[in-house]
Amino acid sequence: MSKIKSTSTNNRNRSALVNFCGMNYALNMLAGRWKLLILYKLENKKLRYGDIKKIMPNITDRMLTLHLQEMERDGLVIRTVYPEVPPKVEYELTESAVALAPVWKQLERWGIAHRGILDHV
Repeated sequence: MSKIKSTSTNNRNRSALVNFCGMNYALNMLAGRWKLLILYKLENKKLRYGDIKKIMPNITDRMLTLHLQEMERDGLVIRTVYPEVPPKVEYELTESAVALAPVWKQLERWGIAHRGILDHV
């Protein structure tokens, strides 16, 4: 996992805002274009890095790696490395991330409905 520079603006903001309110804390954990989608794709299954990349072909390798590292650090994803050659690594949701499933399902329903509204404007 990559080291986080303690003096970075991002880290200082994260530290300052973590206790601001629950909404801010949640948004901070899920910030990023791809995080919720990665969690959504991991629902009810374990996936290898390559599998995630196949179902999300527009995400860059760097961004996928970064988001997976951050979500592992933040207790949303479990990374399991199997002692094989070549190494086998799987990602799965933690219980805390599974608790978010109703949220992303509601967001999906809202997104479909809102897109429909915009299609008629």
